[in-house]
Amino acid sequence: MASPIAERAVADATAIGRALLKFISSNDVGITGSHQCGFYLPKEVWELFTPHPPEKGGNAKSWPKVLWQDGRVTDSCVTWYGSGTRSEYRLTRFGREFPYLTDDTVGSLLVLIPKSHDEFIAYVLDTDDDIAEVQSALGVEIGQRWGLFDATTSPVPETEDDCIERHFREFQANLEAFPPTIAFSNAARQALLDCVREFVRKSPDDRLMACLEVEYRLFRHVERQLCQGDIQRLFKSVDDFLSTASSILNRRKSRAGKSLENHVEHLLREEGIPFVPRSSAVEGEPDILIPSVEAYKDPKYPVERLCMIGVKTTCKDRWRQVLNEAQRLKQRHILTIQPGISSNQMEEMRKSGVSLIVPKRLHKEYPPDRKLQIYDVADFLKYAKSIVA
Repeated sequence: MASPIAERAVADATAIGRALLKFISSNDVGITGSHQCGFYLPKEVWELFTPHPPEKGGNAKSWPKVLWQDGRVTDSCVTWYGSGTRSEYRLTRFGREFPYLTDDTVGSLLVLIPKSHDEFIAYVLDTDDDIAEVQSALGVEIGQRWGLFDATTSPVPETEDDCIERHFREFQANLEAFPPTIAFSNAARQALLDCVREFVRKSPDDRLMACLEVEYRLFRHVERQLCQGDIQRLFKSVDDFLSTASSILNRRKSRAGKSLENHVEHLLREEGIPFVPRSSAVEGEPDILIPSVEAYKDPKYPVERLCMIGVKTTCKDRWRQVLNEAQRLKQRHILTIQPGISSNQMEEMRKSGVSLIVPKRLHKEYPPDRKLQIYDVADFLKYAKSIVA
C-alpha cells in the first residue's frame, strides 16, 4: 500500500504539471568514485530545471531552493559541466546530515518537481509500493534511469484512422456472434461522421465509397475476432474444412451486397427521396422502387416519374436480372461498384434500356467510347429528386 508521502508526491507533480522521475544510482551517491557526489540530471530535459543549455566548453550554475518531503529546505546548485571530457548536469549542495543521498538510497526513486528554475519540490521514495504508485498515477514508465511526467505538453492529436480504429474496438468489444449487416453499416457510417473532418460535406459518391471501405475494414476486424477459433482448430475431415471455408466465404459475399444496399438507401433518405426496398408486390422485387408501390400500381401515375434501381456490387453478368423487374418501366438503372465492363456489354445494356450509376472515381475504368449513359451518384440523386418533386 502506498504511503502518504507517495500521495503527496503525486499531488504536487499533478498540481505543477511536470516532474522528473529518476532512480538514484551508485554514481549519484559517489560509490563509483565519480567526480562529485550529487544527483545526475538528464540533459535531454535541461529546460525543466535550469536556464543554462548544455553547451560544450564551459560550466554554468543556477541556485534553486529545494523543499524536501521532511520539510527541510536546501540551498542547492544545478551545475552544467561542459568542459574537458564532462558533459552532464548535477544537483548538489544539500548540507550536512542530508539523508537522501547515501548508500541506502541507491535504487530509490527521486521525484523532482520544478516550480521554477529557482524553486523545486523533491521526494525520495524507497518502497516498491510507493515507487509503483507514483509511476502508475503519473503514467510514467521509467526506462533504465529516468522518465518525465509532463501534463503541460499537448497530447498528440488522434488521427482520423486512429479514431476509426477506436470506434472499431468499441463496436467489437463484446461481440460473441456476427451482428446483422445493418449494424456494420451504421457503425461504419458513424465512425466516419465522428472521425473524418467535414465528412458530410463530401460528395455522395465519395461518402458512399468511404462507407463501403470502412465497413469492410470493420467486418474484417470482427471476422478475425470471431472466426479465429474455427480457423485454428483441428478439422475432423476435408468436408469439415470445406464447410467452414464455405460458411466464411458465403458470409462475406452476403454482407457485401447488403452493405451496398444499406448505404444507397441511406443516401436516398438523406436526400428526402421516397422509395420502397424489395417489395414483393412488384414484378421481380426490384431492390429499390421510387417513389412507391402505390404509384407504380396506379395506371394514371406518369411512368416517367417512376424509377427502379438494381443494387449490385458487380454487374458483368447479373445486369440482365433487372430486365424482369418492374415491367411497367421502359428504362431501368443499376447502381454498381463494378470496376469497369466491356464496350460490348455496355452496348447490350443500352439496347436493353439499362443505365448505370457508378461512383465517380470508378468512371475512368469504363471505356471512353461508351454510348451508354453512366450517372455518378450525385447526378442520379438529382435526377431522382427531380422526378418525384
